[in-house]
Amino acid sequence: MAVVAATALATPLLLAASPHPGRPAPHDPGKEAAKLSRELVRNASARDAHRHLQRFQAIADSTDGHRAAGSLGHDASAAYVYRQLQRAGYKVSYESFRFTYTETLAEKLSVVTPGPRDVTIKAMTYTPSTEVGGLTAALVAIPVDGTTGCEASDYASTDVAGKIALIRRGGCSFAEKQAAAADADAAGAVIYNNVEGVLSGTLGEVSAGRIPTGGLTQEEGEKLVADLADGEVTVSFEIREFQEDRPTRNVIAETPGGDAARTVMLGAHLDSVTEGPGINDNGSGSAGLLDVALKLAKSKSDPANKVRFAWWSAEENGLIGSEKYVAALSEKQREQIALYLNFDMIASPNGVQFVFDGDNSDDVGEGPGPEGSAQLERDINEFLDGKGKPHEGTDFTGRSDYGPFIDAGIPSGGTDTGAEGIKTAAQAEVFGGEAGIAYDPCYHAACDDLDNIDMGHFDTNIDVIANAVGTYAHDLRSLTRPVAPETGTGTGTPGSGGGLREGHGRVAE
Repeated sequence: MAVVAATALATPLLLAASPHPGRPAPHDPGKEAAKLSRELVRNASARDAHRHLQRFQAIADSTDGHRAAGSLGHDASAAYVYRQLQRAGYKVSYESFRFTYTETLAEKLSVVTPGPRDVTIKAMTYTPSTEVGGLTAALVAIPVDGTTGCEASDYASTDVAGKIALIRRGGCSFAEKQAAAADADAAGAVIYNNVEGVLSGTLGEVSAGRIPTGGLTQEEGEKLVADLADGEVTVSFEIREFQEDRPTRNVIAETPGGDAARTVMLGAHLDSVTEGPGINDNGSGSAGLLDVALKLAKSKSDPANKVRFAWWSAEENGLIGSEKYVAALSEKQREQIALYLNFDMIASPNGVQFVFDGDNSDDVGEGPGPEGSAQLERDINEFLDGKGKPHEGTDFTGRSDYGPFIDAGIPSGGTDTGAEGIKTAAQAEVFGGEAGIAYDPCYHAACDDLDNIDMGHFDTNIDVIANAVGTYAHDLRSLTRPVAPETGTGTGTPGSGGGLREGHGRVAE
């Protein structure tokens, strides 16, 4: 690694640090933007970006099968991205920080009585652990309401002491649910989904964890509730997680030139989960962003605005890299960032083309983003419409690296193609693929490898990145152009988009 870093630092800069001598300042930013956009869309490609995916796969294959933050696999991935960018002439830096590395050691749930069977469960990030071998205890369903298991009163009529609390998702964070169960002396908490799909969640931070906690699908949870309606259910429950303080780092690269007061920023998380190599999640966004950055460096354009790219670490542990970056910005630095675009899982094999609903025209979930987010959504939609590509809105849940930027009031947007959400029949009719299964059946799994990439979605979203970089590098005027009412598709549904990503980012509800 030291050799890699030294090689990167020794590589000469190729990107011009200042405008070409004698070149007049552009009088028409729109014309410059359109020219660069066309060039980048033409030159950036899924084929070229796939070479970076091959590199990420090779790194994972040689480093315990994953590229998780705090691991050699992530360190090597970051060094690879750093080296490519510095060779292209960007000003590149590492932003180092410490976090709690986690790795699942056991996640088991089985019904002992009345009818023995195994139940698939996912350990929540930052969960406390049971003893080796787990525990056997009675299962107790917490009465369902709008805030199931969130308040002490939810446990007043139910004896959960020494038992496993079965709690429906919704109304408050996973951390709050398990904390309320812990206050009622529960031995563990099992939270089941309120929509179709796997529930892969996080408690947010180590200090939030009170009792061993795991997540179930809606189907498994409701089946257990039905069993409990017929009588007592005893389960064997084992949740164990390795936790260790470790260093990791973001990779930040920016054009040497361009007006820093008008900084255009795009990002993707580089880390995987420990369960697999993370080629779609999120090698796809990382590789697409890298390809466009390298093609920008090869262009003859001198961006009028500074363009900054970020490859975040520890996203899978709770947006830690992006949160630390935004928290460290001064007020002036925050004001200089004109926009942030995020690209996370852009090549799901059974995917849907999702665009973040900046204006909340779909009227789902979290509401609109900061002023300017509606314009970012409109610009992406107009580009996709021009390419004849169907698209659908997805909610700003804040569960990927755009979350901290939204909190800071920075206009945000981006695309993804879905994670553990289940594709509907209507979506299958529009986008192809198979209804009734996940957008990415290998989400957070060992099979998220090179075979888990849809090249069509990959190419479309790389074009979206290329168009955005080319446009905003010269022209930000669209961010103040009014958005017509109902710019969204109106077809987004809770849980339908990539935003429903409990394993990513924040403590989900």
